[in-house]
Amino acid sequence: MKGNIIVGQSGGPTAAINSSLAGVFRTAKDRGAKKVYGMMHGVQGLLQERYIDLSDHIKTELDAELLKRTPAAFLGTCRYKLPEIHEDRDVYEKIFGILEKLEIESFIYIGGNDSMDTIKKLSDYAIITGHPCRFVGCPKTIDNDLALTDHTPGYGSAAKYIGTSVKEIIRDSFSLEYDRGLVTIVEIMGRNAGWLTGAAALSKGEDCAGPDMIFLPELPFDLQGFSDRVKKLLKKRKSVVVAVSEGIKIEGGKYVCELGQSSDFVDAFGHKQLSGTAAYLANFIAGETGCKARAIELSTLQRSASHAASRVDILEAYQVGGAAVKAADEGDSGKMVVLTRISDDPYQCGTEVKDVHKIANDEKVVPRDWINKEGTYVTDEFISYVRPLIQGDVSPVMVDGIPRHLYAPTEL
Repeated sequence: MKGNIIVGQSGGPTAAINSSLAGVFRTAKDRGAKKVYGMMHGVQGLLQERYIDLSDHIKTELDAELLKRTPAAFLGTCRYKLPEIHEDRDVYEKIFGILEKLEIESFIYIGGNDSMDTIKKLSDYAIITGHPCRFVGCPKTIDNDLALTDHTPGYGSAAKYIGTSVKEIIRDSFSLEYDRGLVTIVEIMGRNAGWLTGAAALSKGEDCAGPDMIFLPELPFDLQGFSDRVKKLLKKRKSVVVAVSEGIKIEGGKYVCELGQSSDFVDAFGHKQLSGTAAYLANFIAGETGCKARAIELSTLQRSASHAASRVDILEAYQVGGAAVKAADEGDSGKMVVLTRISDDPYQCGTEVKDVHKIANDEKVVPRDWINKEGTYVTDEFISYVRPLIQGDVSPVMVDGIPRHLYAPTEL
């Protein structure tokens, strides 16, 4: 590697996204990069010429270790959709002009589906114009919905947090007794893919029965069937805990959250903000049964809980960051690094690169045969898939009893 490299972070943060950034930085330096620039708030910040030299912020091995343990996007993130090339070439000319000024040899973008759309468009423009810069995607998303990769960095830590939190919620729900019972609805992220919600089943073990039901967005949600099942359970026990995806829909395709008061916010990629599913169902079931009903929305906690990060996840995030730099240095462009599972026991996983055109804007969902016949729980195959990804812990660097993070220059 003879020139400079630039890296950005995009989309929703994770507990592991900065580990990938550390992997990019360290590998680029080891392979001879002169400078490693970080774009502030992704490609949107790059268009405003907001970038930093990462060497000014990652000066020691301790800094690198702190970065790997720091949640949120160190560089700041964005949800910016590049226009189609034929619609606005000026945007691309500006980006490539900045890359030439900085003598950028390789462009690495850490993100999910929408971020891979950015890599696809920039690599296509480079081919059209004959520009030598190489563009490689580094996978990241707690939703685990990227195509062609076994799983995505960020998912394992979020799954570990969800399994842990749901177990604690179940334990708490049995502490008090209510005359007509208690129903707790836990809302979990994931949009149209149920990978995160299915992770609630990880709470099940010798000391915990796990949630009573789990509803994924891959199947239509039956409101009356849900009510009937809850009523039946309340005849047997005083507490019922249900995990639901934020993206569950009734027959016909309407989101459950839209049945109540929901936000009309839509991001640049056309994604509607999904929130309020648990609140609606809690109110609905309280009216149906007369019991106490509680809604718990894990929200951003499930993606920012670095104190509960999976060691496997952090190591793999670092690994794919390094693999992205290696791929670009060896001539790949228009590609994304993917994780390929070699075995479950013992768990082994390697990396490859795949054509980003076959990944961008696609959505990998939970297979139907990994959901039980009734659509109310995940199968053992799902558990076998996710359990290796949550193994091990990453001890935070504690100062005065609170985790220490690497200072993020996101206000620049």
